[in-house]
Amino acid sequence: MHRARRPLASPPRPSRDQRHAVVIRGILFDLDDTLFDHRGAADAAITSWASAYFPGHARLGEVAALWAGLEIPYMAMWQAGECSMEEQRRRRLRALCRELAVPEPDDLDAAYTEFTERYRQRWTAFPDVAGALAALGGFAFGVLTNGGQRMQEAKIRAIGLAGALGPVLTGEVLGGHFKPSPGSYTGAAAALGLAPEDVLLVGDDVDKDVTGPAPTGMRSVWLDRRGIERPPAGFPRITTLADLPQLVHQR
Repeated sequence: MHRARRPLASPPRPSRDQRHAVVIRGILFDLDDTLFDHRGAADAAITSWASAYFPGHARLGEVAALWAGLEIPYMAMWQAGECSMEEQRRRRLRALCRELAVPEPDDLDAAYTEFTERYRQRWTAFPDVAGALAALGGFAFGVLTNGGQRMQEAKIRAIGLAGALGPVLTGEVLGGHFKPSPGSYTGAAAALGLAPEDVLLVGDDVDKDVTGPAPTGMRSVWLDRRGIERPPAGFPRITTLADLPQLVHQR
């Protein structure tokens, strides 16, 4: 049962031209855990990997949560330019092995490749994506994501959405600007040929996808698939993308 939908709220900063109502012309989607079931795939993949590397470990049931907790800080190191993508992967695996008190693999790159292969086998779009996109005709689409460019483009192809979502935009093609940097939002809007005020961002991360765009004039909708948290004040929430077309067309 879904909670009542709230109309789209303008961000705290007023639009640059208050003489006219702002009309949404473009929609940016986050990718991981918005269109693509990243958490489900990653949890299953790391559990499978760990079961093969240290079978019977007493903490196998915790591995998925531990791996998820390591993702944000180590990805942030890469996004800040502190290390390469490959190095942050090695660091994450080392950190996981330290936490579990197991020897790290002799070849960390090969071990991560094994995890990635298991991860790729589980790539899938959420079941509400296709219908929502079909009901949102007439908007310019794009994907704004903090992952690596090649990996995120590969995900879009694998889940059958290539050509349906417009440009895939990461910090690697936005001058090093990752969400919640203002440059990520303004750069993504520009890639759609629009001003930030004309664009709506839909995503699952409150800081990066909901409150982050507000200072640029871009509006946002929080996709809370678990439906258990309160939305930040002044921002609408949906629990399924199936509710997005009606919310947008209320404008």
